Amino acid sequence: MKTLKPVQLLLFASGIIAFVLWSILVSLSFYNHELSNTLIIGVPILIFGTTYLVFYYVLKIFIYQKIKLIYKSIYNLKSPRSHIDKIKLQNNVLSDVEKEVNLWAINKQKEIQKLKKMEIYRREFLGNVSHELKTPIFNIQGYIDTLVYGGVYDDKINIKYLKKALENTKRLSVIVSDLEMISNMESDNLTLNFERFNLVEFIKDILTSFELQSKERNISLVLSDPNSSHFVFADKKRIQQVFVNLIGNSIKYGKEGGTTKISSFDMDTNILIEISDNGIGIEKTHLNRLFERFYRVDSNRSREQGGTGLGLAIVKHIIEVHDQTVNIRSTPGIGSTFGFTLKKG
Repeated sequence: MKTLKPVQLLLFASGIIAFVLWSILVSLSFYNHELSNTLIIGVPILIFGTTYLVFYYVLKIFIYQKIKLIYKSIYNLKSPRSHIDKIKLQNNVLSDVEKEVNLWAINKQKEIQKLKKMEIYRREFLGNVSHELKTPIFNIQGYIDTLVYGGVYDDKINIKYLKKALENTKRLSVIVSDLEMISNMESDNLTLNFERFNLVEFIKDILTSFELQSKERNISLVLSDPNSSHFVFADKKRIQQVFVNLIGNSIKYGKEGGTTKISSFDMDTNILIEISDNGIGIEKTHLNRLFERFYRVDSNRSREQGGTGLGLAIVKHIIEVHDQTVNIRSTPGIGSTFGFTLKKG
């Protein structure tokens, strides 16, 4: 059903009043023949014009101006301050205001849903932080309590428990350091030192550092095109951390006897790097949350491997501060592929 414009509504209302008055005058003319045709026609026309003007000014003063303020307030919320002064509300604001208010309400509902989602994420994050810190703290407390209450004099456990306490303090230190790094990246306090370097030679050096770890699980490390020469422009130290986290995860959580393959592709202005494995893969329900802090697909297995749950979150933040993107493809039973881009050097 088509909505009438304000002017059409005014004409319609004024016309009805004039028609009713004309009908009354015509009815009276049957009983009072002294009523002239001029009076019968002229008075309704005069009433029509007067009614229209009265309705128009009442609508403009008491309704239109108020709606205009609401309309402008919506623009104030929707538009940057520098653009507000350039906005000139048209005379058809009354016909557009319903559309604008509905759109504004939809956007506000989306914001509310986003805030609710962030609140859930905040609660989960605080719970995860508490759990991650609590475990090593309780372990340290247990080892030290044992040593204080006589264990320090037992040569069978004193050095063993001191080493275990030291391992847990190192774990705490890593968690705090990773959280501090993420905080700096989110607040733009992280300084990047960009430089041009040979990506392929860079990857070769990193793979060398994983030789012992990969042999322990009989996992082959493969560089798809070792003779290529792709140059990128990035922070070498931070990108090394990205490779270390992704390759390390591939070895930790991949299947024994599997393969980790690193490939690079020329994408015009960027270089695409993919790190693939033929492991157990990841269920689709986990993929959207995989880069969240402390999120784990298998929490028990992850903690056994010594992970902090922050590695992929750090990867995402490092790539994003380079103004690039990171993504994952995974199929259960087939394997996973992490891909990210770097600016070509």
